[in-house]
Amino acid sequence: MKKQKSNWVLTIVLILGTLTVFFPLYMAVIIAFKKPSEMTNDVAGALSFPSKWSFSNFTEAMKVTDFWHSLGNSLLITIVTIVLAILIHSIAGYVIGRGMARKKSFRFIYLYIVSGMFVPFSILMMPLVKQTAQMGLGNRAGVIILYLVFYMPMNVLLYSGYLKNIPMALEEAADIDGASTWTTYWRVVFPMMKPMHATVAILTALGTWNDVMTPLVIMSGTGQNTLPLAQLNFQTQFGTNYNLAFASYILALIPILIFYIICQKQILNGVANGAIKG
Repeated sequence: MKKQKSNWVLTIVLILGTLTVFFPLYMAVIIAFKKPSEMTNDVAGALSFPSKWSFSNFTEAMKVTDFWHSLGNSLLITIVTIVLAILIHSIAGYVIGRGMARKKSFRFIYLYIVSGMFVPFSILMMPLVKQTAQMGLGNRAGVIILYLVFYMPMNVLLYSGYLKNIPMALEEAADIDGASTWTTYWRVVFPMMKPMHATVAILTALGTWNDVMTPLVIMSGTGQNTLPLAQLNFQTQFGTNYNLAFASYILALIPILIFYIICQKQILNGVANGAIKG
């Protein structure tokens, strides 16, 4: 009876969770296909289907946001950040994760890096704007470097936790065969962390792709807009064009959704094996 009751509770929670996710998505799709004249203040009108399904809002949104140029900037920043994060953060996680088993000083380094997750961006924003401007990094390169710093605490936490699932015997065997530490890492450890690479990739991609504040304060005045920055064009002092805004949001959702679907299986494995034990 207890198990049956628990299953019912779990089913209800899952249904409520599904509705919580589905309803905003439904509203976004419905509004994106509606004409401005169909937007009403009553609930029934807001929830109703458009009288005619048209892609005109999507076409106009692409013009307003200079979609292909903004998409190119977002893709460039996101892809470069993901690649560098996997390469750099995995090495840092490996060194710290294995080092903690040998020396206590690595434990302090680990805690110091991970503590960066608790520092809000708002505290660092103004000093970073001034420093990046002085160093000539008020551009896409500067944004990428900042993302690598911001996501390092979380990624090091994930990688060092996932290393607990990789037996030291494999590295010891490679060492007996004459492999250097560098060779052992790239030939043995790095391929075995594939699930965690996917997890780090999607988490980093989600944060980078959807971020507004960092590109806004760093690349302001450069004319290089990312998609979230370009979407600010729909908000004016007199109101927001919701039809074009939601059409643009859906367009921006498609690339990251495809990426998540591709990496989904590896992400679940990585979180189950690494994040929980870490």
